[in-house]
Amino acid sequence: MVAEQSSMEAAVGRRSPGPVTGKTGKRGYGVPEKGRGHDRLRGHGANGTTGVQVAERRVRWRRLRTTLELVRANPTGRIALKVFVAVAGALVVAIGAVLIPLPGPGWLLVIAGLGIWAVEFHWARRLLNFTRRHVQGWTRWVTSRSWPVRLVLGSVGLLFVCSIVWLSLKVGLGIDVVARLLHYLATN
Repeated sequence: MVAEQSSMEAAVGRRSPGPVTGKTGKRGYGVPEKGRGHDRLRGHGANGTTGVQVAERRVRWRRLRTTLELVRANPTGRIALKVFVAVAGALVVAIGAVLIPLPGPGWLLVIAGLGIWAVEFHWARRLLNFTRRHVQGWTRWVTSRSWPVRLVLGSVGLLFVCSIVWLSLKVGLGIDVVARLLHYLATN
């Protein structure tokens, strides 16, 4: 059974890897007997992705990169791309900054906005790499700790979020949740 060529691969001029035969033997679609090469190093296949899915993802990224290079080749396109990326990134970062004190994906949106800016701006790419390194370092440090330490760190984080929500409601809307809770407990 041979995999059919997708429209994206046809546009780029590549085919999905077919069944491997010959010297490597029959091991499946595009997987030689000696291993997967770069796919094994990057951990592809662990989440149930196949070699074909990984190849299609690489083709999509390559096509996106080629499209961006074509837009940047034209002076008007380069300026329009910079303006579009700047406005889109600023919008996502602004929404994320508003959501930081509230429960929700505030920091995630700020980092996503940095990712949008990183398409066009070197300073954003450096800041995104800096953020990624420190978040990964923090994650490694936390996961290397014992469960009681993790529980304390989670409790401190939850207490911080609750205090931010309480302050936001009290200052922004004039609602004192703690006073209302204490009044409810005293009367019932």
